[in-house]
Order: sequence, then C-alpha cells, then structure tokens
Amino acid sequence: MESNTTLQGSTDAAHAHEESGSQAVKVQLKLREMILAGELKAGARITELAMVEKLGVSRTPIRAALIRLEQEGLLQQMSSGGFAIRKFSQADVADAIELRGTVEGLAARLAAERGAPAEALAQAHRCLDQIDRLLSQSVLNEEAFSNYVRLNAQFHTLLGGLSDSSIVQRELERLGSLPFASPSGFVGVQANTLKARDMLIVAQDQHRQVIEAITQREGARAESVMREHSRLAQRNLREAVRHTLKMPGVHLILPTT
Repeated sequence: MESNTTLQGSTDAAHAHEESGSQAVKVQLKLREMILAGELKAGARITELAMVEKLGVSRTPIRAALIRLEQEGLLQQMSSGGFAIRKFSQADVADAIELRGTVEGLAARLAAERGAPAEALAQAHRCLDQIDRLLSQSVLNEEAFSNYVRLNAQFHTLLGGLSDSSIVQRELERLGSLPFASPSGFVGVQANTLKARDMLIVAQDQHRQVIEAITQREGARAESVMREHSRLAQRNLREAVRHTLKMPGVHLILPTT
C-alpha cells in the first residue's frame, strides 16, 4: 500500500511539473508576442507581479518565462529588480536566425559524415512522431501549440547532439541567447493563421528530410536542408510580423534599421 501511495505521489508530482512547464511556455509565447508587437516597449521595466496581474497567471510560470526570455536575449535583468526589454532590429533577428541555420547545417553535416548512433536517430524519430500527431489536428489550440514548441526545441537539441561535437553544441546553446534565434522562439500568431500553419507542416517535412539525409550519410544534403530550414523560420517570423501589424494600435519593436 505504501509503495502504491508513493508511486501515485510521484505521478502527481510529475503531472504538476509538466503542467507548470506547459503554463510557462504559454506565458513565453504571449510575452514574445507582446514584445514583437511593441506592447512591451524597448527599455520598459517589467516585474513578475505586473505580469501576474496582466496575464492572470500564477507567479511560478511567470518567473520561469521571464528567466527563459532573458536567456533568449529578449530581456535583461536589472540590478534594481525585475527585467527590461532589450532593443533589437529586424536585421538583428534575421542575422541571428541565419547564423543558427549555418551552425545547425554544420551539425547535420557532421552527423551524416561521422555516422549517428541508431538509438539517437530512433529518439529523433520518436520526437517527430509526436509532432506529427500534433500537426494532424485540424486546429492547434493553445495547449497543443505549447506542446509543439516544446517538442520542436527537443528535436533541435537532439539534432545538435547527433553532431558528436561539443564545440558545435556549445555554439548552438550560445546562439539560443540571440533574439528569436532559439528554436523555441515562437509567438502565438504562428499557430493561428493558415499560412503559418502551412509553414509548420513544411518545417516538419524538413525535420524528416534532415534525419533521412543523416541516416543515408548524405552530408551536403543534410546541411542544405537545415540552411533552408532557417530561411523558412525567417519567413514564418516575417509573416507573424505582418499579421501583428494588422492589429489596431500596434507599434513593432523591430525597426528596419
């Protein structure tokens, strides 16, 4: 009886942790969108309590989201407490995503040339199978899109690991601290338009293609797929910007210069 109780307690704790993580992802999506739209302006100070009141979410996922956005280079922590919105341009974002595509292309080529372990490839396939199940839904609600963001980040982490290069993996982690270069750097509107949804499906096909190229030991093809994957990410974000511009009262934080 005691072991059953312990097991149930562990299961409940795991579910609670997963739910808290999912809630933090939802907050990240919303805050990125507010930054992109200029609702949270460059230089503005934000605090946990202010976001709790604004978003109607508990303090724990707010704190996790703010820390994550600082790691992504969208916020900077202030000595007086709270965070400030960093200033960056469209060119900064485009360069950061392009650079990530270059390094991920190198990771994919190295994985193909060196030969990736069968179990690591199987793990990547299992991750992609989960993404397929999400994208098979007619509509991605908030929960489903949060799960997509989490699984997409997991796949890109696995891809970096396939390179068998600690240097490449370290550079990919560093690139994740540049504005919108993280594979998790989505905003909510990227799930809510037909064009954006189509891009997610194309991106998933590219995921499949790069794993196939790695398996077939086709280094040049694997690298090319990931370079194109970064260009798709740029187009997806530009579409999100255009969609956001249609909202009344929007002033983007992303100037062209």
